[in-house]
Amino acid sequence: MLVALLGTVAVVGTLGSAVTVPAIPGWYATLEKPWFTPPNAVFGPVWTILYVLMAYAAWRAWCGAASGQGRQVLLVFGLQLGLNAAWSQLFFGWRRPDLALVDVLLLWAAIAWSIRVFAQHDRWAAGLMLPYLAWVSLAVALNVGVVLLN
Repeated sequence: MLVALLGTVAVVGTLGSAVTVPAIPGWYATLEKPWFTPPNAVFGPVWTILYVLMAYAAWRAWCGAASGQGRQVLLVFGLQLGLNAAWSQLFFGWRRPDLALVDVLLLWAAIAWSIRVFAQHDRWAAGLMLPYLAWVSLAVALNVGVVLLN
């Protein structure tokens, strides 16, 4: 299951990068961004670490789940991962920061829900999701800034 979860997040990350990377030197470079926007080079390594952490967290929660409850862990994980994947398409693919903002707010809530569900089965799994929630909190602020500045 861990390999499947790592593979799934790798696919999501790859699909997101395929939409994001081509837009960076063109459209994204023309946007006004908040002063606290990290350098572009930071995003790839941070997302790589976060994807590994979230896959490992989901695996730990799934392993700790009682019989029949592992499905809930995977469903909540899949929901947040789907919202994560949608953000790149909305923001970079469709060039719609406004729609991406709605998505990232839903993503933030889904991550918080994942943490709550994971904590019922494995407290470490919940803790491993906290850096992701923190990074997405920054993403919310950045997304709000882009919407307001452009």
